[in-house]
Amino acid sequence: MLQAYVFIAILLIASLVFAVTPLLMAFVIRPKRPNPVKNATYECGLEFESFPEEARPVWVPFRVQYYVYALVFVIFDIETVFLYPWAVAYSQLGLYALAEMFLFVAILVFGLAYAWRKGALEWV
Repeated sequence: MLQAYVFIAILLIASLVFAVTPLLMAFVIRPKRPNPVKNATYECGLEFESFPEEARPVWVPFRVQYYVYALVFVIFDIETVFLYPWAVAYSQLGLYALAEMFLFVAILVFGLAYAWRKGALEWV
């Protein structure tokens, strides 16, 4: 009866090892001597210099454009996640699935044109 649970125990031990090992390695090899340069706040290479070090607010104003650019990338990256399984099973799906995929790609092209027209893809 216990032999049925051996594989579950092995999986549990392996998952704990895979979860704890990176944490322990990060603790061992982390930099242990912080300095002001390492603790500096920046976003995409932009330094925050409008306040002195001791008077900096907790919420730092960053440009929203970086986040919009990342969201557009994620949307079109997810497109490939949906296109790949469809392409693998294309011969079994039929004409209806082909029409649905053209509709899906058309919606994404419309979204890309909209983002392009609004300037979301401009990196300034």
